[in-house]
Amino acid sequence: MLWSANALSNLADGLAFVSMPLLAASMTNDPRLVAGLATLYALVRLVVALPIGVWVDRIDRRTLIVVANILRGIALVGLALTIQFGLSSLVFLYSTMAIVATFESLADNAAVAVLPSLVKKNRLDSANARISAAQLIADEFAGPPLGGMLFALAASIPVFAMGGLWALAGVVALALPIRRNEDSPDIGIDSRQSVFAEAREGIVWLKRHRVVGSLALIGALASVGYMLPFSILVLFAQDNLGLNGSGYGLLLAFSALGGLLGSFLAPRLRNRFGYRSTIAASLGLGAVTLGGLAFTTDPIIAGVLLALYILHAVVWNICSLSLRQRLVPDNLLGRVSAAARDLGLLGLAIGSALGGILGTVDLALPVALGGVLFLGCCFAAMVTLRGELVPDDQRPIVSRD
Repeated sequence: MLWSANALSNLADGLAFVSMPLLAASMTNDPRLVAGLATLYALVRLVVALPIGVWVDRIDRRTLIVVANILRGIALVGLALTIQFGLSSLVFLYSTMAIVATFESLADNAAVAVLPSLVKKNRLDSANARISAAQLIADEFAGPPLGGMLFALAASIPVFAMGGLWALAGVVALALPIRRNEDSPDIGIDSRQSVFAEAREGIVWLKRHRVVGSLALIGALASVGYMLPFSILVLFAQDNLGLNGSGYGLLLAFSALGGLLGSFLAPRLRNRFGYRSTIAASLGLGAVTLGGLAFTTDPIIAGVLLALYILHAVVWNICSLSLRQRLVPDNLLGRVSAAARDLGLLGLAIGSALGGILGTVDLALPVALGGVLFLGCCFAAMVTLRGELVPDDQRPIVSRD
Protein backbone atom coordinates (compact mmCIF):
# COMPACT_ATOMS: atom_id res chain seq x y z
CA MET A 1 0.00 0.00 0.00
CA LEU A 2 2.86 2.39 0.77
CA TRP A 3 4.50 1.56 -2.57
CA SER A 4 1.19 2.16 -4.40
CA ALA A 5 0.61 5.50 -2.67
CA ASN A 6 4.17 6.58 -3.48
CA ALA A 7 3.82 5.51 -7.11
CA LEU A 8 0.62 7.55 -7.56
CA SER A 9 2.24 10.53 -5.88
CA ASN A 10 5.35 10.22 -8.05
CA LEU A 11 3.26 10.13 -11.20
CA ALA A 12 1.67 13.42 -10.12
CA ASP A 13 5.18 14.79 -9.52
CA GLY A 14 6.15 13.79 -13.06
CA LEU A 15 3.13 15.63 -14.46
CA ALA A 16 4.02 18.71 -12.40
CA PHE A 17 7.63 18.69 -13.63
CA VAL A 18 6.45 19.62 -17.13
CA SER A 19 3.01 21.16 -16.74
CA MET A 20 3.68 23.67 -13.95
CA PRO A 21 6.52 25.50 -15.78
CA LEU A 22 4.37 25.43 -18.94
CA LEU A 23 1.51 26.92 -16.97
CA ALA A 24 3.76 29.67 -15.61
CA ALA A 25 5.08 30.39 -19.10
CA SER A 26 1.51 30.75 -20.37
CA MET A 27 0.92 33.50 -17.79
CA THR A 28 4.12 35.51 -18.19
CA ASN A 29 7.06 36.02 -20.55
CA ASP A 30 9.39 37.04 -17.73
CA PRO A 31 11.97 34.25 -17.28
CA ARG A 32 12.58 35.36 -13.70
CA LEU A 33 8.95 34.70 -12.78
CA VAL A 34 8.96 31.32 -14.54
CA ALA A 35 12.21 30.25 -12.84
CA GLY A 36 10.95 31.73 -9.56
CA LEU A 37 8.42 28.90 -9.33
CA ALA A 38 11.23 26.37 -8.82
CA THR A 39 13.04 28.76 -6.46
CA LEU A 40 9.93 29.17 -4.30
CA TYR A 41 9.42 25.41 -4.26
CA ALA A 42 12.98 24.83 -3.02
CA LEU A 43 12.86 27.61 -0.41
CA VAL A 44 9.57 26.40 1.07
CA ARG A 45 10.91 22.86 1.42
CA LEU A 46 14.03 24.21 3.10
CA VAL A 47 12.06 26.31 5.61
CA VAL A 48 9.45 23.70 6.58
CA ALA A 49 11.73 20.65 6.79
CA LEU A 50 12.62 20.90 10.50
CA PRO A 51 9.14 21.64 11.91
CA ILE A 52 7.72 18.90 9.70
CA GLY A 53 10.25 16.49 11.16
CA VAL A 54 8.86 17.29 14.62
CA TRP A 55 5.26 16.58 13.58
CA VAL A 56 6.28 13.32 11.90
CA ASP A 57 7.65 12.17 15.28
CA ARG A 58 4.61 13.46 17.19
CA ILE A 59 1.67 12.22 15.12
CA ASP A 60 0.68 8.90 13.57
CA ARG A 61 2.58 8.76 10.30
CA ARG A 62 -0.13 7.05 8.29
CA THR A 63 -2.47 9.90 9.15
CA LEU A 64 0.11 12.43 7.98
CA ILE A 65 0.57 10.65 4.62
CA VAL A 66 -3.19 10.54 4.07
CA VAL A 67 -3.82 14.17 5.05
CA ALA A 68 -0.81 15.57 3.15
CA ASN A 69 -1.76 13.85 -0.10
CA ILE A 70 -5.47 14.68 0.09
CA LEU A 71 -4.81 18.34 0.94
CA ARG A 72 -2.39 18.91 -1.91
CA GLY A 73 -4.86 17.13 -4.17
CA ILE A 74 -7.56 19.57 -3.09
CA ALA A 75 -5.19 22.51 -3.65
CA LEU A 76 -4.48 21.35 -7.22
CA VAL A 77 -8.15 20.83 -8.02
CA GLY A 78 -8.80 24.36 -6.78
CA LEU A 79 -6.06 25.72 -9.05
CA ALA A 80 -7.45 23.74 -11.99
CA LEU A 81 -10.89 25.25 -11.43
CA THR A 82 -9.45 28.79 -11.52
CA ILE A 83 -7.73 27.92 -14.81
CA GLN A 84 -10.90 26.38 -16.22
CA PHE A 85 -12.94 29.50 -15.47
CA GLY A 86 -10.25 31.98 -16.49
CA LEU A 87 -9.57 33.25 -12.97
CA SER A 88 -6.03 31.96 -12.51
CA SER A 89 -2.98 34.17 -12.05
CA LEU A 90 0.64 33.90 -10.97
CA VAL A 91 -0.46 34.64 -7.41
CA PHE A 92 -2.70 31.56 -7.39
CA LEU A 93 0.02 29.48 -9.06
CA TYR A 94 2.74 30.53 -6.62
CA SER A 95 0.44 30.05 -3.62
CA THR A 96 -0.52 26.57 -4.79
CA MET A 97 3.12 25.59 -5.33
CA ALA A 98 3.95 26.73 -1.78
CA ILE A 99 1.15 24.50 -0.45
CA VAL A 100 2.29 21.58 -2.60
CA ALA A 101 5.92 21.98 -1.47
CA THR A 102 4.87 21.99 2.20
CA PHE A 103 2.67 18.91 1.99
CA GLU A 104 5.14 17.07 -0.26
CA SER A 105 7.80 17.50 2.42
CA LEU A 106 5.33 16.19 5.00
CA ALA A 107 4.32 13.17 2.90
CA ASP A 108 7.92 12.30 1.96
CA ASN A 109 9.24 12.50 5.51
CA ALA A 110 6.33 10.50 6.91
CA ALA A 111 6.75 7.81 4.24
CA VAL A 112 10.46 7.44 5.04
CA ALA A 113 9.75 7.28 8.77
CA VAL A 114 6.90 4.77 8.52
CA LEU A 115 8.74 2.26 6.33
CA PRO A 116 10.82 0.61 9.13
CA SER A 117 7.55 -0.26 10.91
CA LEU A 118 6.23 -2.06 7.82
CA VAL A 119 9.20 -4.27 6.83
CA LYS A 120 11.99 -6.06 8.65
CA LYS A 121 15.22 -4.11 8.93
CA ASN A 122 17.10 -6.52 6.69
CA ARG A 123 14.49 -5.85 3.95
CA LEU A 124 14.77 -2.05 3.99
CA ASP A 125 17.22 -2.02 1.08
CA SER A 126 14.84 -3.98 -1.13
CA ALA A 127 11.83 -1.90 -0.08
CA ASN A 128 13.63 1.38 -0.76
CA ALA A 129 14.87 0.01 -4.09
CA ARG A 130 11.34 -0.81 -5.22
CA ILE A 131 10.09 2.62 -4.19
CA SER A 132 13.02 4.21 -6.03
CA ALA A 133 12.29 2.22 -9.20
CA ALA A 134 8.65 3.31 -9.19
CA GLN A 135 9.72 6.91 -8.65
CA LEU A 136 12.10 6.81 -11.62
CA ILE A 137 9.49 5.29 -13.94
CA ALA A 138 6.83 7.82 -12.89
CA ASP A 139 9.07 10.90 -12.70
CA GLU A 140 11.30 10.30 -15.69
CA PHE A 141 9.39 8.16 -18.19
CA ALA A 142 5.63 8.29 -17.67
CA GLY A 143 4.91 11.64 -16.02
CA PRO A 144 6.72 14.26 -18.17
CA PRO A 145 5.50 13.14 -21.63
CA LEU A 146 1.98 12.55 -20.25
CA GLY A 147 2.01 16.01 -18.69
CA GLY A 148 3.05 17.59 -21.98
CA MET A 149 0.33 15.78 -23.92
CA LEU A 150 -2.39 16.69 -21.42
CA PHE A 151 -1.28 20.33 -21.37
CA ALA A 152 -1.54 20.41 -25.17
CA LEU A 153 -5.22 19.45 -24.83
CA ALA A 154 -6.00 22.08 -22.20
CA ALA A 155 -3.98 23.80 -19.49
CA SER A 156 -6.32 22.66 -16.73
CA ILE A 157 -6.31 18.93 -17.60
CA PRO A 158 -2.86 17.98 -16.17
CA VAL A 159 -3.63 20.07 -13.07
CA PHE A 160 -6.89 18.18 -12.51
CA ALA A 161 -4.95 14.94 -13.08
CA MET A 162 -2.32 15.88 -10.50
CA GLY A 163 -4.98 16.71 -7.94
CA GLY A 164 -6.78 13.43 -8.58
CA LEU A 165 -3.59 11.37 -8.34
CA TRP A 166 -2.51 12.95 -5.06
CA ALA A 167 -5.99 12.57 -3.56
CA LEU A 168 -6.06 8.92 -4.68
CA ALA A 169 -2.64 8.37 -3.09
CA GLY A 170 -4.10 9.64 0.19
CA VAL A 171 -7.05 7.29 -0.08
CA VAL A 172 -4.76 4.31 -0.79
CA ALA A 173 -2.64 5.21 2.23
CA LEU A 174 -5.71 4.70 4.43
CA ALA A 175 -5.00 0.98 4.10
CA LEU A 176 -1.72 1.37 6.02
CA PRO A 177 -1.77 0.32 9.68
CA ILE A 178 -2.00 3.02 12.33
CA ARG A 179 1.16 3.00 14.39
CA ARG A 180 1.24 5.24 17.43
CA ASN A 181 4.26 6.03 19.55
CA GLU A 182 3.06 4.81 22.94
CA ASP A 183 5.92 2.34 22.97
CA SER A 184 8.44 5.18 23.20
CA PRO A 185 8.91 6.39 26.79
CA ASP A 186 10.05 9.83 25.61
CA ILE A 187 6.90 10.78 23.71
CA GLY A 188 4.94 12.10 26.65
CA ILE A 189 7.78 14.41 27.67
CA ASP A 190 8.76 15.45 24.15
CA SER A 191 5.22 16.41 23.17
CA ARG A 192 5.21 19.15 25.84
CA GLN A 193 8.31 20.82 24.39
CA SER A 194 8.33 23.52 21.74
CA VAL A 195 8.74 22.64 18.10
CA PHE A 196 12.15 24.33 18.14
CA ALA A 197 13.31 22.30 21.14
CA GLU A 198 12.22 19.02 19.57
CA ALA A 199 13.80 19.92 16.24
CA ARG A 200 17.03 20.68 18.07
CA GLU A 201 17.01 17.19 19.59
CA GLY A 202 17.11 15.71 16.09
CA ILE A 203 19.96 18.02 15.08
CA VAL A 204 21.96 17.19 18.21
CA TRP A 205 21.42 13.45 17.74
CA LEU A 206 22.55 13.71 14.11
CA LYS A 207 25.62 15.70 15.11
CA ARG A 208 26.69 13.19 17.75
CA HIS A 209 26.12 9.97 15.79
CA ARG A 210 29.25 9.12 13.86
CA VAL A 211 27.71 7.08 11.04
CA VAL A 212 24.42 8.93 10.46
CA GLY A 213 26.06 12.33 10.94
CA SER A 214 28.80 11.42 8.49
CA LEU A 215 26.22 10.26 5.95
CA ALA A 216 24.39 13.59 6.28
CA LEU A 217 27.57 15.62 5.70
CA ILE A 218 28.62 13.42 2.79
CA GLY A 219 25.10 13.81 1.37
CA ALA A 220 25.33 17.61 1.64
CA LEU A 221 28.68 17.63 -0.19
CA ALA A 222 27.34 15.19 -2.77
CA SER A 223 24.35 17.51 -3.32
CA VAL A 224 26.75 20.31 -4.20
CA GLY A 225 28.55 17.95 -6.57
CA TYR A 226 25.25 16.88 -8.12
CA MET A 227 23.96 20.38 -8.85
CA LEU A 228 27.26 21.72 -10.17
CA PRO A 229 26.85 19.90 -13.52
CA PHE A 230 23.07 19.58 -13.59
CA SER A 231 22.46 23.30 -13.13
CA ILE A 232 24.11 23.91 -16.52
CA LEU A 233 23.59 20.50 -18.13
CA VAL A 234 21.19 21.81 -20.79
CA LEU A 235 23.82 24.33 -21.93
CA PHE A 236 26.56 21.69 -21.77
CA ALA A 237 24.44 19.40 -23.95
CA GLN A 238 23.88 22.17 -26.51
CA ASP A 239 27.37 23.63 -26.72
CA ASN A 240 29.68 20.71 -25.89
CA LEU A 241 27.60 17.78 -27.16
CA GLY A 242 25.78 19.54 -30.02
CA LEU A 243 22.30 18.39 -28.97
CA ASN A 244 19.03 20.21 -29.63
CA GLY A 245 16.02 20.16 -27.30
CA SER A 246 14.85 16.73 -28.45
CA GLY A 247 18.34 15.32 -28.12
CA TYR A 248 18.62 16.69 -24.61
CA GLY A 249 15.34 15.01 -23.67
CA LEU A 250 16.57 11.70 -25.06
CA LEU A 251 19.82 12.11 -23.15
CA LEU A 252 17.96 12.50 -19.86
CA ALA A 253 15.60 9.62 -20.64
CA PHE A 254 18.52 7.31 -21.43
CA SER A 255 20.36 8.34 -18.27
CA ALA A 256 17.28 7.41 -16.21
CA LEU A 257 17.76 3.80 -17.35
CA GLY A 258 20.90 3.75 -15.24
CA GLY A 259 18.77 4.64 -12.25
CA LEU A 260 16.48 1.68 -12.87
CA LEU A 261 19.49 -0.61 -13.03
CA GLY A 262 20.79 0.95 -9.82
CA SER A 263 17.52 0.26 -8.00
CA PHE A 264 17.85 -3.40 -9.03
CA LEU A 265 21.53 -3.69 -8.05
CA ALA A 266 21.58 -1.72 -4.78
CA PRO A 267 20.21 -4.38 -2.38
CA ARG A 268 22.27 -7.08 -4.06
CA LEU A 269 25.49 -5.07 -3.86
CA ARG A 270 24.81 -4.21 -0.23
CA ASN A 271 24.18 -7.86 0.64
CA ARG A 272 27.40 -8.89 -1.09
CA PHE A 273 29.81 -6.12 -0.07
CA GLY A 274 28.19 -4.32 2.87
CA TYR A 275 27.17 -0.70 3.29
CA ARG A 276 30.65 0.84 3.55
CA SER A 277 32.08 -0.65 0.38
CA THR A 278 28.89 -0.17 -1.64
CA ILE A 279 28.53 3.49 -0.63
CA ALA A 280 32.21 4.27 -1.23
CA ALA A 281 32.22 2.49 -4.60
CA SER A 282 29.06 4.28 -5.74
CA LEU A 283 30.53 7.66 -4.86
CA GLY A 284 33.73 6.70 -6.65
CA LEU A 285 31.67 5.83 -9.73
CA GLY A 286 30.08 9.29 -9.55
CA ALA A 287 33.53 10.88 -9.56
CA VAL A 288 34.73 8.84 -12.53
CA THR A 289 31.62 9.44 -14.63
CA LEU A 290 31.59 13.21 -14.09
CA GLY A 291 35.32 13.36 -14.77
CA GLY A 292 34.80 11.57 -18.07
CA LEU A 293 31.76 13.67 -18.96
CA ALA A 294 33.73 16.90 -18.55
CA PHE A 295 36.11 15.89 -21.34
CA THR A 296 33.80 14.24 -23.87
CA THR A 297 32.04 15.79 -26.84
CA ASP A 298 30.42 12.56 -28.04
CA PRO A 299 26.70 12.43 -27.10
CA ILE A 300 26.63 8.62 -27.02
CA ILE A 301 29.56 8.42 -24.61
CA ALA A 302 27.97 11.22 -22.60
CA GLY A 303 24.70 9.24 -22.43
CA VAL A 304 26.49 6.15 -21.11
CA LEU A 305 28.40 8.21 -18.55
CA LEU A 306 25.24 9.95 -17.37
CA ALA A 307 23.44 6.61 -17.07
CA LEU A 308 26.26 5.31 -14.89
CA TYR A 309 26.17 8.54 -12.91
CA ILE A 310 22.44 8.17 -12.19
CA LEU A 311 23.09 4.52 -11.29
CA HIS A 312 25.58 5.69 -8.65
CA ALA A 313 23.12 8.27 -7.32
CA VAL A 314 20.35 5.70 -6.87
CA VAL A 315 22.64 3.15 -5.17
CA TRP A 316 24.00 5.84 -2.84
CA ASN A 317 20.52 7.10 -1.98
CA ILE A 318 19.08 3.64 -1.27
CA CYS A 319 22.01 2.57 0.92
CA SER A 320 22.30 5.84 2.86
CA LEU A 321 18.54 6.02 3.44
CA SER A 322 18.28 2.37 4.55
CA LEU A 323 21.25 2.79 6.89
CA ARG A 324 19.65 5.87 8.47
CA GLN A 325 16.35 4.00 8.91
CA ARG A 326 18.17 1.15 10.64
CA LEU A 327 20.23 3.29 13.01
CA VAL A 328 17.96 6.16 14.05
CA PRO A 329 15.50 5.49 16.91
CA ASP A 330 11.89 5.44 15.71
CA ASN A 331 10.83 8.41 17.85
CA LEU A 332 13.61 10.54 16.31
CA LEU A 333 13.50 9.38 12.71
CA GLY A 334 11.35 12.26 11.43
CA ARG A 335 13.52 14.94 13.03
CA VAL A 336 16.85 13.39 12.08
CA SER A 337 15.66 12.88 8.49
CA ALA A 338 14.53 16.52 8.38
CA ALA A 339 17.91 17.76 9.59
CA ALA A 340 19.72 15.62 7.01
CA ARG A 341 17.34 16.82 4.29
CA ASP A 342 18.00 20.46 5.17
CA LEU A 343 21.73 19.86 4.73
CA GLY A 344 21.04 18.28 1.34
CA LEU A 345 18.80 21.17 0.24
CA LEU A 346 21.47 23.67 1.22
CA GLY A 347 23.97 21.68 -0.81
CA LEU A 348 21.66 21.78 -3.84
CA ALA A 349 21.29 25.55 -3.54
CA ILE A 350 25.04 26.10 -3.22
CA GLY A 351 25.76 23.74 -6.11
CA SER A 352 23.28 25.39 -8.47
CA ALA A 353 24.60 28.89 -7.74
CA LEU A 354 28.24 27.81 -8.02
CA GLY A 355 27.54 25.86 -11.22
CA GLY A 356 26.07 28.94 -12.87
CA ILE A 357 29.05 31.08 -11.89
CA LEU A 358 31.66 28.57 -13.05
CA GLY A 359 29.68 27.90 -16.24
CA THR A 360 30.31 31.47 -17.38
CA VAL A 361 34.02 30.62 -17.46
CA ASP A 362 33.78 27.17 -19.09
CA LEU A 363 30.81 24.78 -19.20
CA ALA A 364 33.08 21.80 -18.53
CA LEU A 365 34.45 23.36 -15.33
CA PRO A 366 31.45 22.72 -13.03
CA VAL A 367 31.20 19.16 -14.39
CA ALA A 368 34.85 18.47 -13.58
CA LEU A 369 34.60 20.10 -10.16
CA GLY A 370 31.56 17.92 -9.41
CA GLY A 371 33.74 14.88 -10.09
CA VAL A 372 36.39 16.19 -7.68
CA LEU A 373 33.78 16.65 -4.95
CA PHE A 374 32.48 13.11 -5.43
CA LEU A 375 36.02 11.81 -5.14
CA GLY A 376 36.24 13.63 -1.80
CA CYS A 377 32.91 12.07 -0.77
CA CYS A 378 34.30 8.62 -1.64
CA PHE A 379 37.34 9.08 0.60
CA ALA A 380 35.16 10.54 3.38
CA ALA A 381 32.91 7.47 3.27
CA MET A 382 35.91 5.12 3.46
CA VAL A 383 37.26 6.94 6.50
CA THR A 384 34.07 7.63 8.48
CA LEU A 385 31.96 4.53 7.73
CA ARG A 386 34.29 2.13 9.49
CA GLY A 387 33.57 -0.73 11.85
CA GLU A 388 30.26 -2.57 12.25
CA LEU A 389 27.64 -0.14 10.97
CA VAL A 390 24.48 -1.96 12.10
CA PRO A 391 25.44 -3.98 15.20
CA ASP A 392 21.98 -3.68 16.72
CA ASP A 393 20.05 -5.89 14.33
CA GLN A 394 22.35 -8.10 12.28
CA ARG A 395 22.56 -11.10 14.62
CA PRO A 396 18.88 -11.23 15.71
CA ILE A 397 17.74 -11.17 12.10
CA VAL A 398 20.02 -14.08 11.18
CA SER A 399 18.85 -16.15 14.14
CA ARG A 400 15.17 -15.51 13.39
CA ASP A 401 15.67 -16.47 9.74
